[in-house]
Amino acid sequence: MIKITIVSTKGGVGKTTLTANLGGILADSGYRVLLIDADPQPTLSSYYPISSQADHGLKEFLINSSTTNTISQTNIENLDIIVSDDPDGKLRDWIRDAPDGRVRLKHILTFLEDKYDFVLIDTQGAVGPLQDAAVAAADFMLSPIPPEILSAREFVRGTVSMIKRLEPMARLGAPIGPLRGVIYRQDRTVDARLIAEELRKASFTPSKGAISILNTVIPNAVAYREAATQRIPVHRLEKNGNLSAKDTMVTLAKELIPNLPDL
Repeated sequence: MIKITIVSTKGGVGKTTLTANLGGILADSGYRVLLIDADPQPTLSSYYPISSQADHGLKEFLINSSTTNTISQTNIENLDIIVSDDPDGKLRDWIRDAPDGRVRLKHILTFLEDKYDFVLIDTQGAVGPLQDAAVAAADFMLSPIPPEILSAREFVRGTVSMIKRLEPMARLGAPIGPLRGVIYRQDRTVDARLIAEELRKASFTPSKGAISILNTVIPNAVAYREAATQRIPVHRLEKNGNLSAKDTMVTLAKELIPNLPDL
């Protein structure tokens, strides 16, 4: 079971859309996928229609280590979800105060090793205990980066700071995995391409190799908004022979997980 946390130190960069579409392409390829909505604003929880709603969600899953009646089924075959059910943000206080709070999610997920091939964890765009727990649970992280110079600088500064801050988690049995950055919503301008190249150069040195920028680029395409409106994965939207969005998501998945068959 491969665990990927989609993370950013700022909000509004496209984490939820990326999580939903990556989960969708993996599920439609026959892999068993679990989405976890670890954002108090439950956008991922309502991204896809729910075909079978569990009585509980992330609070019960974390606080009581319960995998019973906490996992809902979406209307997409092979794609399940643990919904966010903490609108007041009290779960982050519980994680902060519990002795094993920040490593609890990592250990609970071991109970599901035989049930899923992938776990994708969507996070809030703010530093805090809930984000820490999601990062500690991951084999590696994925971060969408808008190709704007201020966003690029914030990505490098904020992500390097987060990785350094969480380095002591290794002593609790939760070493922080590497981070993959993907250029997200890139337009066709020369400026955007130049910023992407500068970001690849700038991110490597200060992170000492802990951060790498993927070759895959997610374009600024209306297809992603239309798919979200229709509540379907973007690769299902295209029926007119335009396979660009599907090709992009397949390329992303294969770059993230080398030697991944059946896509």
